[in-house]
Amino acid sequence: MNDPEERADTPPEPTSPPPEPASTPPERPGRADAATEAFVTHRNLLFTVAYEMLGSAADAEDVLQETWLRWIGVDLDGVRDRRAYLVRITTRQALGRLRTLRRRKESYIGPWLPEPLLTAPDVADDIELADSLSMAMLLVLETLAPTERAVFVLREVFDLPYDEIAEAVGKSPAAVRQITSRARAHVAARRPRGPVSPDETAGALEAFRRAIETGDLQRLLDVLAPDVVFLGDGGGVAQAALEPITGADLVAPLAAGLNRFGAAASLRPAHVNGYPALVFRLDGEIDTVIAVRIDDGLITGLYAVRNPEKLSRMTEETPVLR
Repeated sequence: MNDPEERADTPPEPTSPPPEPASTPPERPGRADAATEAFVTHRNLLFTVAYEMLGSAADAEDVLQETWLRWIGVDLDGVRDRRAYLVRITTRQALGRLRTLRRRKESYIGPWLPEPLLTAPDVADDIELADSLSMAMLLVLETLAPTERAVFVLREVFDLPYDEIAEAVGKSPAAVRQITSRARAHVAARRPRGPVSPDETAGALEAFRRAIETGDLQRLLDVLAPDVVFLGDGGGVAQAALEPITGADLVAPLAAGLNRFGAAASLRPAHVNGYPALVFRLDGEIDTVIAVRIDDGLITGLYAVRNPEKLSRMTEETPVLR
């Protein structure tokens, strides 16, 4: 039997959906160029929308491919706002993909973490975008129902009007306002307790890195909150804890163990998902990406992505935009 919550979250088919490529009208001169230009212009925005909804760059790229296939079948003469129309298609495709991901995560081995993105340092200049991309926030968004997540992302991150969001998720503007309020309260109760600057994150990470490199357990305990939670994502491919590990007394020795590899290892800072993070390499190859959540100056969340299938976006910067 289908999950009633999933049925309730599933937006109805739009009353005038973009035609499938098979029903594309005959090309007029310049029509394909105009469609391509619009898609390329907004591609980074569309990727960011899809990624924030899914937490997976690979799935976000699949959504963009699906968006393109629908976009090339649209009669552009009837499109008043190409950006809004493309965001609408992307949102609908991401919602369908999100439900598939939820089922996939049920059989995932160990904790699931979002796929880390190597991002340009200047992403941190847009505080709202960086916050929405952070590993800590993406994990909070994971606790929302699919439609709540879509509405929250489109309204709180991309500041879309309620009527545009309503078109994208197949709800009335009044319903979207209610969903936004509910999602906002849900996120506020679970996000870090105060705004955290990239500088503050970088400072905590540098103290964490130095403590690991010196093997100083007390310095590690000084930067970790007593109730810090460690999540390791190996996906059943790389070795990782299969359950969350809670408490500084357990997490500190685990982190200190990174220095046992000697000269073969390196632990260096990088900008990941808009915030400072650490990249652990063995023999020059990326082994683990470490992101953190900071509350009141201490590390309360430690997120280690080791699944090699999730590390492909760490070799070059991914452009993100809102």
